[in-house]
Amino acid sequence: MTLNFAPVFSGPHLESLLSGLATTLQLALGAWCLAFLGAIALVLVRSSGLRVAEWLVAAYVEIHQNIPVLVQVMFWYFAVPELLPEDARTWLNERNSEFILALLALSFCFAAYMSEALRTGLRAIPKTQYEAGRGLGFGYLGTMRYIIIPQALRVAIPPLVNYSLLLFKNTSLAMAIGVHELMYQTRQIESDTFRTFETFLVATVIYIAISFLIMLIGEHLERRAHLTKRAGAAL
Repeated sequence: MTLNFAPVFSGPHLESLLSGLATTLQLALGAWCLAFLGAIALVLVRSSGLRVAEWLVAAYVEIHQNIPVLVQVMFWYFAVPELLPEDARTWLNERNSEFILALLALSFCFAAYMSEALRTGLRAIPKTQYEAGRGLGFGYLGTMRYIIIPQALRVAIPPLVNYSLLLFKNTSLAMAIGVHELMYQTRQIESDTFRTFETFLVATVIYIAISFLIMLIGEHLERRAHLTKRAGAAL
């Protein structure tokens, strides 16, 4: 077999590849930010001591962890818009509904995963830290914001990195609802050029490169957190 990457990297196909990569990164970063904020909200509610709130958050987490991500993406795209008013559906259709709904599907799904990572971090914090917050005059939210969550984040870095990597890889599922991300564009280029091996090899290398970059960032954050903890202990 003779490899020929020229058709894949020709003008219009290269533009499509870069456009798909940009869309993938936008989807991954946007979903990560929303998921992280959602995870913090879920953890705060679950740690509030209210039985009903704890049960609802636990149910939310279990549901999202036990339903395949592809099913959730499909549900958001085909089912959720049916529950919206006509004006809202029109607004979505005028503003790239496929991207928005894929973004929301990934955000709500990975908020559940990330909340469990943060909850693991919270469990590692001694109860004396909560008492210290109250001693300083902070309420529940103030104690969580300034004392507990910053410490829990350092403990939760490894699972958060893993879930960030999983989120990035699952952006490829948005192809199923027509989002023009990297895998969608890869399929289009393969259909146009008939260079199956070369096209998917390029996409594979891109996914691997970004995955390694995420892991490197995670390792850097872990080292910084470890150094910060050692510096704090020395004081």
